[in-house]
Amino acid sequence: MAKVPNPQKTVKIFRSRDDISDIVKEAVEASGLRGKHTIFIKPNLSHPEYLPGVVTSPELMHQLVGLLRDGNSEVIVGESNGFNYPCWTAFDKTGVQTSVKAAGGSVINLSEDKLVEVKFQGNTPLKRLFLPKTVLDADAVVDLPLMKTHEFMAYSGAIKNLFGCVPSNKRIYLHPYLPEVFYRLYTLFKPQLTIMDARIGIEGNGPTKGKPVKMGLMLTGNDALAVDITAAKVMMLDWKETYLGYIASKTGVREDDVIIEGLPIATVEHRFEPPRIDLPVKAQMMIYQHEYLTKFFFCSLDIVKLFQKVTMAYRKEPIQTA
Repeated sequence: MAKVPNPQKTVKIFRSRDDISDIVKEAVEASGLRGKHTIFIKPNLSHPEYLPGVVTSPELMHQLVGLLRDGNSEVIVGESNGFNYPCWTAFDKTGVQTSVKAAGGSVINLSEDKLVEVKFQGNTPLKRLFLPKTVLDADAVVDLPLMKTHEFMAYSGAIKNLFGCVPSNKRIYLHPYLPEVFYRLYTLFKPQLTIMDARIGIEGNGPTKGKPVKMGLMLTGNDALAVDITAAKVMMLDWKETYLGYIASKTGVREDDVIIEGLPIATVEHRFEPPRIDLPVKAQMMIYQHEYLTKFFFCSLDIVKLFQKVTMAYRKEPIQTA
């Protein structure tokens, strides 16, 4: 496949304190989202309750939705059911639903949306995805990731956040094909604005159980892959050795294509502690390499909960009751 010239990809790095209103306003004004009829926002609700650095800030959601609604757009915030909990629980307990509605937006459980079958041609192990009509029909997508390490994939950011748009709560079955899945979601949804809240990052065995790191940063950009490459460099990770390298090779994006504005990376970089690849992680990584093994071991919530208990016992962590 011939590579085509890529449009300019710009990422801006801000030093951020408690008040992020000016940063969000600048990002919206530079995004070209004014006048769009329907804008879809994908937050990160990877935990059923609000945890800074793990879940998108309700404050950020309120400010962003309010600014986009000022442009007379319909703003829809969506997430899918998790394997362990329903989406509506996360909307409620994180405070995101209250913040979005107060700002004039609406929320949707993508697992309850109409599905569209998207087929892929050519030599690819991924033949199709069933995706929510609301996201595919939106005039623009806004991506709200967080800065995290990931115990199975080293890094989690903007493109990984789009995985939550896959409406099936058994999207874990797609793990054997994740780099290709991420590539397809990135090229299908094409987020027009990405705002990464990196005031607090997560290092170690993220994305939900790692250790918080006070970074005091916000990253904004017009391309999700560019934001991810920049974030990985801030975290002092080798982005080419992650799924980002796969996506970059498929799309022809190079590191030199990314224009950095605001703070230089060298002034804000911090070496994130990598995930601890212990026996439970190694076991799951081996399982994820095979479609049928993945489906066998993760076919029911009871098996997943048993695996989680064994993992916590191995790591001598407190057993979770909820």
